[in-house]
Amino acid sequence: VQLQASGGGLVQAGGSLRLSCAASGQPLSGYSLAWFRQAPGKGREFVVGFQWNGGTTKYADSLKDRFTISRDITKNTLYLQMNSLKPEDTAVYYCAARSRIIFSMLGDPSVYDYWGQGTLVTVSS
Repeated sequence: VQLQASGGGLVQAGGSLRLSCAASGQPLSGYSLAWFRQAPGKGREFVVGFQWNGGTTKYADSLKDRFTISRDITKNTLYLQMNSLKPEDTAVYYCAARSRIIFSMLGDPSVYDYWGQGTLVTVSS
């Protein structure tokens, strides 16, 4: 499966963005997906994980009040709605996928087989 992330850009603090992760090659049925982010000089950070079948979701505790994941089955696309953005949200955001990850492993970047190219989100103060 190929993943294409998009929707990043420059936004002022307090603003919103919606990122998209469009999948091609095969349907996402049966896949587990996630958003990660990587700020300059830092490691890759888990944002949210999602089981395509059933919609089970796991958020990073620090982000769950501001970020929301959703999907469009017809478009084979995953979305990340980000609200009340802060300068510390500045990062490259990546989507990732793998067939059937158990819930407890959704936050581990090492288990994912497929990665999008990343989309840069810059939040100005």
